[in-house]
Amino acid sequence: MTETRTLAETVLDLCRRRGWKLATAESCTGGMIVAALTDIAGSSDVVERGFITYSNEAKTELLGVPAALIARHGAVSEPVAAAMVTGALAQAPVDIAVSVTGVAGPGGGSAEKPVGLVHFGAARRGSPAVTEHQIFTGDRDQVRAAATQRALEMLIDLTN
Repeated sequence: MTETRTLAETVLDLCRRRGWKLATAESCTGGMIVAALTDIAGSSDVVERGFITYSNEAKTELLGVPAALIARHGAVSEPVAAAMVTGALAQAPVDIAVSVTGVAGPGGGSAEKPVGLVHFGAARRGSPAVTEHQIFTGDRDQVRAAATQRALEMLIDLTN
């Protein structure tokens, strides 16, 4: 069994114990987090929805991330990750949510925002968002896989 599957099963089990529903707001992972969860039979009792907000317009239209915030900080930033997870909670009848925005590569990086940089947001309804960033190494697939695993870990942390 892969580490990602084990993490996803743990998220689902912990949410079931609490009667919680969850949502994801994904950019660079393109739905990999919600896919990891929904690959497991019976996940529909926990997974409410996944927002795939790859473009800046999608972040604004689906999650309510202010366009001015994206213009000021860039889509790959802590404030945008926080706004994405807050927007997911506002748009879905869920108890917890996670967001991911980053530079998966191979292009698109800069000195300020290198390939592998991923910002995360995680929150429970009624609580402020927790944010963090990681710089993952490897190719595009490895960065996206590592970001998926970290997002699942953050969901586990929220349930404790």
